[in-house]
Amino acid sequence: MGIIDEKLKLLPDKSGVYVMLNADGQIIYVGKAKNLKNRVRQYFHGGFKTEKVYAMVNNVADFYYIITPSEIDALSLENNLIKKHKPRYNILLKDDKTYPYVKVDLKTPFPTFTLTRKIKKDGCKYFGPYMAGVSVKSILEIINTVFGVRPCDKKLDPNKQIKPCLNAHIGKCLSPCSNGITQEDYAVRVKDALDFLKGNTDYAESKIKEKMLALANAEEFELALKYKEYLLGLEKIKLKRVTAMNNFIDADVVFYLTNGIYSVVSILFVRGGIMLGGKNFALEEANLSDGDAIFEFISGYYGKDVKLPPEIILQTEIPDADLLKEYLFAEHGEKTQFVYPKAGARKKLLDMAEENAKEHLEIAVDRIKHKNDMTISACVRLKEILGLSRYPKRMECYDISNVSGVDKVGSMVVFTDGEPDRNAYRRFKIKTFEGADDYRAHQEMMARRLERLETDAEKFPKPELIVIDGGKGQLNSVKEIFDKYNITDIDLIALAERNEEIYTLNSSTPIVLEKRDYALKVLQRLRDEAHRFAITYHRSLRSKRALSSVLDEIKGLGKVKKLALIEKFKDIGGIISATSDELASTQGIGEKLAKIIIDYLTKEGLK
Repeated sequence: MGIIDEKLKLLPDKSGVYVMLNADGQIIYVGKAKNLKNRVRQYFHGGFKTEKVYAMVNNVADFYYIITPSEIDALSLENNLIKKHKPRYNILLKDDKTYPYVKVDLKTPFPTFTLTRKIKKDGCKYFGPYMAGVSVKSILEIINTVFGVRPCDKKLDPNKQIKPCLNAHIGKCLSPCSNGITQEDYAVRVKDALDFLKGNTDYAESKIKEKMLALANAEEFELALKYKEYLLGLEKIKLKRVTAMNNFIDADVVFYLTNGIYSVVSILFVRGGIMLGGKNFALEEANLSDGDAIFEFISGYYGKDVKLPPEIILQTEIPDADLLKEYLFAEHGEKTQFVYPKAGARKKLLDMAEENAKEHLEIAVDRIKHKNDMTISACVRLKEILGLSRYPKRMECYDISNVSGVDKVGSMVVFTDGEPDRNAYRRFKIKTFEGADDYRAHQEMMARRLERLETDAEKFPKPELIVIDGGKGQLNSVKEIFDKYNITDIDLIALAERNEEIYTLNSSTPIVLEKRDYALKVLQRLRDEAHRFAITYHRSLRSKRALSSVLDEIKGLGKVKKLALIEKFKDIGGIISATSDELASTQGIGEKLAKIIIDYLTKEGLK
């Protein structure tokens, strides 16, 4: 620990972020500190440590730190670094699913209510998230039908009237665009709609029943059935109302549970006294108390795409709660309160979240064990079996796809800790030669990839392992490019599909693993994903080329008009199946040219 002991002496009495590294130079933990000297020293000179903390510290070979102006800045930087590097010993949130919200912009004269999955700092009001069988589209239909607010988001010009649309004629819009309602009266409708979203369903229910009965008496039975569907939707919402709960309470209920090895967080969402649903996270964490784990979860979970509720109900008080609230306010521009109930309705909600967490932990234990076997443990085993120079945290796999040398493309897929990192995938068009030559294609693609290590390391960080789809020949051809660029710190292997043979640079004899070996399975998943990604890109190019080829034969179609057709209909099948009116409505086409296109396709037997 020589280097660590020396660095510990130099730690400042300032706030900041510390970054722990393993022997391979990989980031394994990121933490924040009010006082860097005190916090970091605790890891190496403190007293009792949990098994997880001990395991992490044993893997630390070095660390560095970044001083920040304040604790808030340290918390923000810590979150950014965790999201970027995904350190093994930090809490990592794996649920990327975004849930729908209802958005309304009250700054406009005639606001509309729309569905969105993205929360922005734009001054708009957001209601949700909606889940567990509550349809946002149905809610928006009820708002339009009952309160008459406009379903479109057209910019209205007070000096220019337009004809009422179909929604106005069928009673779904009060038509402010044609002066059908004043701004003051419309504002009253918006207020009522906001009350509905906050949980007051009584007015909406009475209006829907009234319209349903009127339609039934007028023998408009189809429309009456539609209103009956709205009533059933309202019943679903009412059934989710929490007994003895204030109708207008908005809160998230967060419960953390651990068995000492695996951990979960269960969240319930209560809006307007109505339970909108919940979700569970299996956490990958190694060194936190309950309070610290909840702190880190909340700071990581309430990001840009998650609405901050006025209340967060918790099982235990968390350290630095004021700091966390200040950070959340800085991120969202809204305040929240942490509530620690001991009795009453909120305590019942917390008990419900605890039951969800217990059930999920039982399920998650087996799932996490299996997942670890398939991912991190498989990567550790790969390092041992293949004699790799380091743990392959970032693995990249390359594949080529073409037909007779036409539309040659390459794919690069990335796995991080044995899991797909789809945002890092890249595609290549092979440009430097004609015809089919798998070796040259791999060389061109690899040269372009390695150049990015120098020019764009942020988007193209250095991998620990590169996997080539192919055999010894492909491996040797890529090794020539490695030598050209003096690459000595990236491991290189090839996986031949026929017998699943693994070729390395250390031996002329391939390594063959048991089919059930998780080390082989992670390589197969990586290779199959590269193959799928390359084939998808190749088919897309081939389809566009076929489309362009057909369009080249049609008189009157210039480059701009062809691009407009390709943009609208995507492929030749889309154009063939399009009607004359659909073709004519394409920018730059018109009725005359649409007829020419139809006549040509018919003449060629394509339509």
